[in-house]
Amino acid sequence: MTYPPHPQQYPPAPSFPGAPGATAGPGINGLAVASMVVSIAGLLLCCGGVSGVVGVVLGHVARRQIRRTGQGGAGMALAGILVGWIGFVIFLLVLTWHILFNVMAVKIPGL
Repeated sequence: MTYPPHPQQYPPAPSFPGAPGATAGPGINGLAVASMVVSIAGLLLCCGGVSGVVGVVLGHVARRQIRRTGQGGAGMALAGILVGWIGFVIFLLVLTWHILFNVMAVKIPGL
């Protein structure tokens, strides 16, 4: 005994992230995450000079990639840029203070 084909077709079930058969989106840009992590770590570890510049550069590169590819992470890239600049400015202020009050305050013998 053969059965006729089922006349009713059901629409596909809606998918949600992580569901079997769901396609992954473009994801978050890795350089944006790295920019934010490096900038915040540099600010917290008081080495904002080098890490601030690295965070700013990574953030700008990430923003360019995000505009081109449509990935997520634009906010993280911007946060990395801003925190990187803040860390770099703090580094310059501390360096200036150190030069003005510690190096130049040393009295030269004989003068």
